[in-house]
Amino acid sequence: MKKIILRYLPFLYRLRVQQLIMKRHLINLNPSIHYARAMSIEKLNFVCMKHKSVLRRVLGNSDPMLQENKINNLRIALLSVNGVTIQSGETFSFWKLIGKTTKDKGYIEGLMLSNGEVRTGIGGGLCQLANMLFWLALHTPLRIKERHHHSFDIFPDDRRMIPFGVGTSVFYNYVDLQFYNPTNYTFQFNLSLTDDFLEGSISSDKELNYLYKVDERKHTFYQKENKWYRGNEIWRLVLSKEDRAPVNEELIIINNAEVKYAKSNQATQEAGLSTNNNEGSHYE
Repeated sequence: MKKIILRYLPFLYRLRVQQLIMKRHLINLNPSIHYARAMSIEKLNFVCMKHKSVLRRVLGNSDPMLQENKINNLRIALLSVNGVTIQSGETFSFWKLIGKTTKDKGYIEGLMLSNGEVRTGIGGGLCQLANMLFWLALHTPLRIKERHHHSFDIFPDDRRMIPFGVGTSVFYNYVDLQFYNPTNYTFQFNLSLTDDFLEGSISSDKELNYLYKVDERKHTFYQKENKWYRGNEIWRLVLSKEDRAPVNEELIIINNAEVKYAKSNQATQEAGLSTNNNEGSHYE
């Protein structure tokens, strides 16, 4: 009920947002939290994971120009994240590094998701960067300290390279993406843009003792009260380097999202989507 009231009373919504921003500012003052800030142009030697994501996708009926605007916004944000190191005991915070996205910094209108709806906003499109960072971190022993996900599946898959549901929602500054480094390793994010891709990697100062992989399980579409939903489980697997035998596994996410683009099982199949996958899929 509170969400509905805030949605239809813009003044109360803006007031609530400012309250949450101020609350997060106060939390960030905690002296016991050591945030990652150091940047290095020297890349760490041991690459844990590489990935790339397509910059221009078909997103419903959205204006393709907003995809170009997103690329502009990503280019600016990368200046604050590329080369950052996360040392032992430090916390990586998406918004502590990037800060508020403003016109003065060069950010422009891009696509944003809010309450299951597509809208535009200054700095829109940075979710793609957050998605990249989260996917890379899943392939290391970094601990997920804070991560938010969209409660809706807005668009059909278009050249999907990672499992559904590992996307990340970010909104300055209280909807953050944070990782904590509980290990004796130092990690580093390296990111760049090509004409067609956002490319990223995460490296460490020493070779890791184990392999880290992501497993998607129980992927399904199902209908409930005349609405379609998409669900799955995302697991992080720790594997032996010698024979890839499982050492440990951790349930990271249980996804159940309302599907906004398809109204029937047939429509999901026509969109090229699997309707069931209980055996699991490995992503490396």
